[in-house]
Amino acid sequence: MNAQTRLDTAPLTEPVDRAQVRAFTKELRQQGKLSSNVAGIIVFAVVGVVFFFIIGPVFVGVISSVVGRSSLSLVAAAPLLVFAAVIVVIVVGLIRGVGGAGVRRFRLDRFARANGMTWEPGFAKPQLPGMIFSLGGDRKNSDLLRSTSPRFIEVANYTYETGSGKSRQTHRWGYVALKLETPLPHIVLDAVGNNGLFGSNLPVTFGRDQRLSLEGDFDQHFALYCPEGYERDALYLFTPDVMARFVDNAAALDVEIIDDWLFLYAKRDLSTLDPATWQWLFTTIDAIDEKFAQWARWRDDRLAAEVAASRNAGTAASGAPAPSVPLLTPPPAGVAAQGRRLKRGFPVWTVVVGVAVVGWWILTTVFGR
Repeated sequence: MNAQTRLDTAPLTEPVDRAQVRAFTKELRQQGKLSSNVAGIIVFAVVGVVFFFIIGPVFVGVISSVVGRSSLSLVAAAPLLVFAAVIVVIVVGLIRGVGGAGVRRFRLDRFARANGMTWEPGFAKPQLPGMIFSLGGDRKNSDLLRSTSPRFIEVANYTYETGSGKSRQTHRWGYVALKLETPLPHIVLDAVGNNGLFGSNLPVTFGRDQRLSLEGDFDQHFALYCPEGYERDALYLFTPDVMARFVDNAAALDVEIIDDWLFLYAKRDLSTLDPATWQWLFTTIDAIDEKFAQWARWRDDRLAAEVAASRNAGTAASGAPAPSVPLLTPPPAGVAAQGRRLKRGFPVWTVVVGVAVVGWWILTTVFGR
């Protein structure tokens, strides 16, 4: 797809018919794809009415009788009026929020239809192998757009939670998932440009002995991690022309290749009503998609040996003679066990904090006596 000429972003910004929005929201609820927020609005409205029309007058009457001067009733009523105003603001805000969410869903659905995609509100616990999808709890994606031609593409926002109580934290990501034609080694491109004060913004850390330096200025834009022993394979996949595509189009995104998936990550919503974001995403997808045919030809020589060894072991256990010719030529599609997952490491800042804590303990318990 040529994003600049074929991507229709008009549904993201053009005026909408409120009646159509309400009908679309009703249809989603009937399909069980959308929960209702009406109950919360009704509760706030009832509380406001009860407080203002029942409790309020009683409170004003009590204050007036105690003070003994009816002229002070307005003074006594002032806090009630302020509280009533707050209730009204909250209810109006909730109504507008629900309406705004409905318009957003309507626009994204029409945008997806206009570009040969489908839109879904989202799912809990998406079954994807990327690093962000196995962390924390209450995992769910939202505003999910999918395309199946010429390959499977999924764009969505994603959240998960860590901690509990006051330390509970919600982590927000946007991601693009592209289905590859063949499984590849686990490779991560940690974008340098979006790192923070303490280094990488990725939610996990990988062992530094898996870091591979590439030629040119690629290292200024990405830190590439690949499994030990797969350095030559990474060089085959990331030729200079492929590196240039990532630097020119995806330098603001973190990249993960795992199994037969490629993920692009950002710590912000990627499924939005912003036309520029969609143009950028599909320009990026188009640029790297052109190189996937090259990746589809990659084969892992270790896998053939791994499968052959497994079959020979089974043959030996059964007492049958071992075959005299190679079982698999050329190697099958897939990745040997040692290349399927990167080894995790520890963030540098955690090591520094650990050393500081140990040092403080030594100073206070040993030398502080």
